[in-house]
Amino acid sequence: MKIGIIISGNDPETSWNALRYANFAISQKDGVKVFFMGKGVEYQKISTDEFNTIEQADKFLKSGGKIYACGTCIKSRGQESSEMCPINTMKDMYEIIKESDKVVSF
Repeated sequence: MKIGIIISGNDPETSWNALRYANFAISQKDGVKVFFMGKGVEYQKISTDEFNTIEQADKFLKSGGKIYACGTCIKSRGQESSEMCPINTMKDMYEIIKESDKVVSF
């Protein structure tokens, strides 16, 4: 199955759980793509010891998952593109939704 996950909030626990779900889906041999938008692009800044979003994202990438992020949202926050938060477009989000069997939004 192909799963698209959209994360638009900056609550550490919610982002952490979304990424944990992404990692679980990957472990089930599903194809998973995560798209961060809005406040979601802040997930690296909000990482805590208890809700370590960076650790979950790193595990996801190392397991073959793909991360995308809204370029406009990144730029509006003065952030730079990185492997863990690459600049993408609404077209990329559209393609993820279009090709996914299921889409989950956090």
